[in-house]
Amino acid sequence: MAWYQESFGNDYLIVYKHRDLQGAYHEVKKMIDWLGLNQGAEVLDLCCGMGRHSMALAEFGYEVTGVDLSEVLLHEAVKLDKDKQVTWLRGDMREVPLDQPFDAVVNLFSSFGYFDEDEQNEQVLHEVHRLLKEGGRFIIDFLNPVYTQANLVPQSERVEDGMRILEMRAIEEGCVRKRIVITDKDTPQRKYLEQIKLYDRTAFEAMLQKAGLHIDHVYGGYDGQAYEADASSRMIFVGHKEG
Repeated sequence: MAWYQESFGNDYLIVYKHRDLQGAYHEVKKMIDWLGLNQGAEVLDLCCGMGRHSMALAEFGYEVTGVDLSEVLLHEAVKLDKDKQVTWLRGDMREVPLDQPFDAVVNLFSSFGYFDEDEQNEQVLHEVHRLLKEGGRFIIDFLNPVYTQANLVPQSERVEDGMRILEMRAIEEGCVRKRIVITDKDTPQRKYLEQIKLYDRTAFEAMLQKAGLHIDHVYGGYDGQAYEADASSRMIFVGHKEG
């Protein structure tokens, strides 16, 4: 079983419970300026996870569809979406089970580079292209590989809900890998792997161009600062589908 089929389960909700809706709201507020969409625009949140950004987008007046492969995370999203503001759909980002085009597609919080083969990761970008209307806008929010390598914390440990969570990080074979070990006195120890293939700006821009996606801006963080290889924590591509 691939790592992403194992890791995005119930334990993921515990490991990442510190990510809140308020934080997502502030991140999305800035992104809306970048997208320049009208109220009621149709937005696809590709790899929506537990739906924090999808619901924030809906709060700002967009018609939002959230797609994710994890049944556990989608179940959590549905539970959090008490007012049923978002359409939730299970699907693989390489082959999204949708035909209608969107005004914008967003792929947030390093939900890219999950696959070992470049062709598989490139297929995700081709799906973004397919799912956009002519001139439709996109945001792909990726980590900055230069900054990540320079600032990687090899190991950290904390306690959540009485569980000891050990996280070990390393750069291996062109990927940043996080190994998570969860120890709970009442249950057997659980181990997970998370992995993102690292693409520098040049490589990423080449993949976007190949997929027919034009880059308008590259930001280094949600504050809208321009990307700087050595200083920026993120590498956020904003652009549109070429006609």
